[in-house]
Order: sequence, then C-alpha cells, then structure tokens
Amino acid sequence: MTRTPQIGFLSDGRRLHLQDGPIDLIVEACGGEKDVQAAYQAAARRFTGLLDELCGELKLLRRAADPRQNRLQGRVARRMHDAVAPFAADCFITPMAAVAGAVAEEILGAMLRGAELKRAYVNNGGDIALHLADGEHFVVGLAERPDASGLMRTMIVDADDPVRGVATSGRHGRSFSLGIADAVTVLARTASQADAAATIIANAVDLPGHPAIIRCPAKELQPDSDLGSRLVTRDVGELSAREIDDALESGAACARKLLAAGLIDGAALRLRGEMVIVAARAIEMPGLQAPLRGRALESAMHV
Repeated sequence: MTRTPQIGFLSDGRRLHLQDGPIDLIVEACGGEKDVQAAYQAAARRFTGLLDELCGELKLLRRAADPRQNRLQGRVARRMHDAVAPFAADCFITPMAAVAGAVAEEILGAMLRGAELKRAYVNNGGDIALHLADGEHFVVGLAERPDASGLMRTMIVDADDPVRGVATSGRHGRSFSLGIADAVTVLARTASQADAAATIIANAVDLPGHPAIIRCPAKELQPDSDLGSRLVTRDVGELSAREIDDALESGAACARKLLAAGLIDGAALRLRGEMVIVAARAIEMPGLQAPLRGRALESAMHV
C-alpha cells in the first residue's frame, strides 16, 4: 500500500511543500495561473509513491556503482546510477550520492510535461533542479555551510547558461563526507550530475592523516550507511592558513578535472571562511566577478 505524503502550500501561498520520509521538497512554478496549477498537480501526483519506488531497490542503490552496467529498474534509480557512473571507475561511490538531485529532476520533469512554465525549481534540501525560459534567471544562494542560516554570497544563473542543476555537499550536510569542506556548491547540466560531483569534490577537500581531523566509520553513526566502514569526518580542529589553502587546492584540482571532462560547469568550495571558485568562465556574483586566469579552462580565486 502506497503511503500518502504530506503535501501543502507554504505560508506565502506560492511555494508547494512535498514531504515523505527523508524527502523534503520546496517547489515553485511561475507562469499562467492554469499552467502553475497543472504543474503543482503533476508534481503532487508524481511525488506520491516515489519514495516507495526507491525503497524497492534500496539494497542495490546502496552498493558501489558499476560503471559498466546499470542494473536498476526505476527511472529515478537509473538516473542516480547514471549520474555517479562517470566516477565509479576511480573511487567508491553509490547511486545514493545522487538521490536528492535525481528526485528533484523527476518532479521538475513531471511539472514540465504537464504545463508550460516561464520559470520553475524543485529544491530538495539544497539540491535544485531548474527550468528557465528565455530571459529568465535564478539566484543561487551560497551558504557558509549547509546547516547554517544566512547566505555568504549569491550566484546568478541565466537562461542562456547550460546550468540546470545545483547541488551542495560538505561535512555539515545531511549526508556524511570523507572530506573536510564546509560546503561545496556545484553547477552542472542536471541536478543529479551536480549532486554526484559535489560529493566527489567535497571528499577531495581534505588533509589526509591530519591530527586535528576526527573521523569514524560511517556505520558507527548510521548502521545502514552505504559508506559502511569508511571513515567519515566528524570534527575539524585548528588549521593553519596554509593547511586551509592546501585542502582547498586539493578540492579545486578535482573540480578542474571534472570541468575539463565536461561533468560540471562550475564549483564554489568553502572552508573556514575561505572560498575558491572553479569555472570555465566568470561566474556572475553580485559584488564579485570571478575572472578567468591562466588557461581558458579554469578560474580560481580566494575571496
């Protein structure tokens, strides 16, 4: 029997809230009144039963992804695997690394099949799927860390940009991290791709073996974690300015490789008040423009 999720509008009357177990979505659609209503109805219909679909394949979703084949059956589950597959040959990663972005994509896709919208987004705990018609834009908030209120800066995504997915990962987020980044925000063509890449880059922001970094096996904190006995970061003590730079550069080097491979369109890495931006071109940020530096493939700066 399919459970009935919680579905209702927020106090502003514009945004729809969809919640079922660990899935918690904020949805907003802009367009004609009938199209907006149709989009919200489509979102609610597709959301109902979605968690049950994922739970039906949960055992396989928690296993290391096989880059050679996708054995999953559900549309969202298959999208999760496809998003992590490009990384699976080089490191341990499961489809769960892309679950939030893949769910956001699925709901947005249902909305767009049922309505013609000027602008829409589905925000799944900070992992966001976007729709932008010509002339529209979306402001991406960059928090200092995922679990903290208040924004450090904002980025602007225009309709002309290829970016339609935004995701943030880090040691303060909802999932465990192998690295020490406070937050890594990734821009990509889809939300599931951004979600997977943010996980990989956040893991790379690290200082292996540093005595001030406290780690423990993931399964001690969450017995059914897909990370099993792998060590996840629990706390980070005092770091020097040089150590912060080294950790950020490790993550930036990973981001540059993903950028060169076409897997991301940009990333902002934050640690202890420092931020590094990696992008193929200047990222539009009110009050700050990240300039290109060196080869046309990257832009990186501390702000």
